[in-house]
Amino acid sequence: MKGQHWRIVVAGEGGQGVQLIGEILAESAYRAGKEAIYIPNFGVEQRGGVSIAMVQIADQAIAAPKFEKADILVPLSQRAIERTKGYITKDTIYIFDTSELEPPQVHDQAVGIHSWDTVAPEAFSLAVGTQSQDPSQPPMEQGLSPQRVFGIPAATMAREEFKPRVFNMIILGAIVAASNVLSMELIKEGLLSKLADKLQRDPELKDLNLRALERGAAYVAQLREEGNSNG
Repeated sequence: MKGQHWRIVVAGEGGQGVQLIGEILAESAYRAGKEAIYIPNFGVEQRGGVSIAMVQIADQAIAAPKFEKADILVPLSQRAIERTKGYITKDTIYIFDTSELEPPQVHDQAVGIHSWDTVAPEAFSLAVGTQSQDPSQPPMEQGLSPQRVFGIPAATMAREEFKPRVFNMIILGAIVAASNVLSMELIKEGLLSKLADKLQRDPELKDLNLRALERGAAYVAQLREEGNSNG
């Protein structure tokens, strides 16, 4: 009997924490006794360019490290949406950030470089300039199923409820809730393992990351319950 096989693409701007999402998914899969492959793709411009994490999780041996279509696709910026359209099928679970990007905030008492108020300000300013940007829109013309499209204001949540740097944990929680690719407990184990050194230096980060993870999962779970996946 053929086992389950997930092909996952997470893409965003450099500095959004895309690769950590991929690392945690792979680590959590290993802990579950599954086969897993994680391949990072930074492009030619690692900082300020589109960063892509490609992950496969399967119950049986994975035949090839690369794939052409995704079961789960998570583009976290407009450039990432354009870059990853080719991975879409009618069955793809599609997760995107609905946050509106704010322009640079300059304060008189502050000295230095001012940029976007988001998880990766230095990357976003290079990528999208200095004007307010409307929320990203999923490319429905590619054949996406509306029931499988989940919009979540992750950057806004991170900024207003937590700290901008846990944006990626909110997204990771959303992935878990939208797909059930792995259990939340396994994801938490993988998270704590990958961040062990940082958490040891700053114990408060543990609670912050876990709460952000749960927040993202709860938001998408509510969308699924309401039958409205467009956020």
